[in-house]
Amino acid sequence: MAALGASEVGSRPASPAPRDVLALLKPLTWFPPIWAFGCGVVSSGVAVGERWPFLIAGVALTGPLVCGTSQAVNDWYDRHVDAINEPARPIPSGRIPGRWGLGIAVAGTCVSLGVAAVTGAWVFAATVLGLMLAWAYSAPPFRLKRSGWWGPGAVGLSYEGLTWFTGAAVMLGALPDARILAVLLLYSLGAHGIMTLNDFKAVEGDRATGVRSLPAVLGVEHAARLACGVMLVPQVAVVVLLATWGLAWHAAIVGVGLGVQVGLMRRLLGDPLARTPWFQATGTGVYVLGMLVSAFGLRLLGHGT
Repeated sequence: MAALGASEVGSRPASPAPRDVLALLKPLTWFPPIWAFGCGVVSSGVAVGERWPFLIAGVALTGPLVCGTSQAVNDWYDRHVDAINEPARPIPSGRIPGRWGLGIAVAGTCVSLGVAAVTGAWVFAATVLGLMLAWAYSAPPFRLKRSGWWGPGAVGLSYEGLTWFTGAAVMLGALPDARILAVLLLYSLGAHGIMTLNDFKAVEGDRATGVRSLPAVLGVEHAARLACGVMLVPQVAVVVLLATWGLAWHAAIVGVGLGVQVGLMRRLLGDPLARTPWFQATGTGVYVLGMLVSAFGLRLLGHGT
């Protein structure tokens, strides 16, 4: 990069303002993992009042700490590309100067581990795995984000599965039972399709920079069909499991949501590039509502112990 003039260097802050640190941590991205965490809390069957300090710690972990840290890690390792494509972001703009971006990511990792360590062994294990995936997703040598298979899988597991697991484990103070684990893993698998659709907005840039996202490798049409299939099949399995466990009404509601998604997907596939933002606001919303319905069903089965 070209050397900066003395006046430019002098105009840059020595340390970031709190608002710029918050912008780096991207609070809007915290909602999906906190939603999944809430599903875990519901599925545990434990009254919130019984474990409220642990509940607060869990919300902090899944939102500003682990998710926020993952955003800082991603922006630090993407800073050179962002300097070209999105120069207004906190790091390339200089609002997060020097190596502060890396320092924030490391500090977030350490604080997350500290909070998780006093929250419970299973929560600590989930946090360690989530942080490992966050660093592997963005940082070399792994850079999972460059793969259309591993990248969405890592994000889906982190945002849906591990956060659901954390919500259940933080309330139970123990390992959730096999029924909770089965449902959260299925929704994590389905989230791979959601993450693939998210890659549609950058398909041309991915092709130009060698990122092997599924839309870039398979083409938009094939990737859209695959993403829809990956979303649907795990939900079918969830419906079957709920029905098998005697949760007929919950299975029926999730099944109706599944039918709604199929109708929305048919419209999506008519023009995937143009209609993906619309589907993310509609079909994905139905998907996450199904998660909550499933969680309420699991709640009726006991505390998962």
